[in-house]
Amino acid sequence: MSTPVNFNPSKAYAQQEEVYFNDGREAQLLHHIQSRSDVDKLIGSPKKVLAAIDEFGRRQKYLMNVGEDKGGIVTKLIHETRPRVMIELGGYVGYSAILFGDAARTAGAQEYLCLESNAEFATVARSLIDLAGLASFVKIIVGSSSDSLRTLHASGKLSHINFLFLDHYKPAYLPDLQLCEHLGLIRNGTVIAADNVIKPGNPPYLAYVRSDVESKKRAYASDPQATSATDSTVRGNPNLVYQSELFQSFEPTGMPDGIEVTMCLGLDDALSSGV
Repeated sequence: MSTPVNFNPSKAYAQQEEVYFNDGREAQLLHHIQSRSDVDKLIGSPKKVLAAIDEFGRRQKYLMNVGEDKGGIVTKLIHETRPRVMIELGGYVGYSAILFGDAARTAGAQEYLCLESNAEFATVARSLIDLAGLASFVKIIVGSSSDSLRTLHASGKLSHINFLFLDHYKPAYLPDLQLCEHLGLIRNGTVIAADNVIKPGNPPYLAYVRSDVESKKRAYASDPQATSATDSTVRGNPNLVYQSELFQSFEPTGMPDGIEVTMCLGLDDALSSGV
């Protein structure tokens, strides 16, 4: 478990309200940025667009972005692992897609796909991604994450994920990871980074990626749904070996949070046989 540095309060977003998204603030963000007198200076600059989004989040309304601190953890991993294909589940207004898409492109990636279920959020994200000069590299796909993953795989557009970033509906983290396992998208060397594992937390997901193969097999065998699973009730591949670590950090508001970083080491049988 990594130890975070202190949070800089001058960077803090406005506090998170009881209703903190899908109340019109996303469209307000886009209008605020597009109506800036210096908007021309933002064109083609991911860093300047991110700074403009952060400014809105600090001075006007909270935005549920990954933020600078946790974003820095993932960006560093992208530069270290140099993924060819990166998938993001949950794009919101495009902050992480701009931050990580820029890093992935710099690291030599072939494509960055951002799967977002909300069409209005996707529209805002596309506009900001285009402003940042990343429209030809970062692609937004609208629809449920599970449906989009299945469609991409069935069409042959997605056969392997090098880097998976999870930041969508929290109860979907584990089912979507297991769907990726079922489809054969998770392989030796795949990196999975999951946001918000402290705030609000995700015990089922953490228990799974931190479990050994035998524990996963026992859980699978004792699950009546798993033993009679259809394609719509997949339970993943318990034979995949994971190495997982929590990187403690902060929400953009300064609240403690963390990124769970998980590396797939391959299949248990292959590791045991030395293949």
